[in-house]
Amino acid sequence: MLQSTSANRGPSATLAMAAPVAPHERRVLSENELAQRWGVSPKTLQRWRSEGRGPHYLKLSKRVTYPLEVVTEYEHSALHVSTSERAAK
Repeated sequence: MLQSTSANRGPSATLAMAAPVAPHERRVLSENELAQRWGVSPKTLQRWRSEGRGPHYLKLSKRVTYPLEVVTEYEHSALHVSTSERAAK
């Protein structure tokens, strides 16, 4: 009897068998989650994407997500010390 392994099925089979990730372990935010985090509407994020503003995003098919690492880097770059100067990086 031939035993089926992920090596026999290819890399996509390995990804399909991965266990679901708990919400607190996710590494991306949906458009709605980021909008809620920042207190803006999803339409604002959509407009920013069309204008080339805001954090980089990942678009697979029609689904838009924001890698959490990119969001936190963007938030850090937006820090200000005062109204006249930006925070040192």
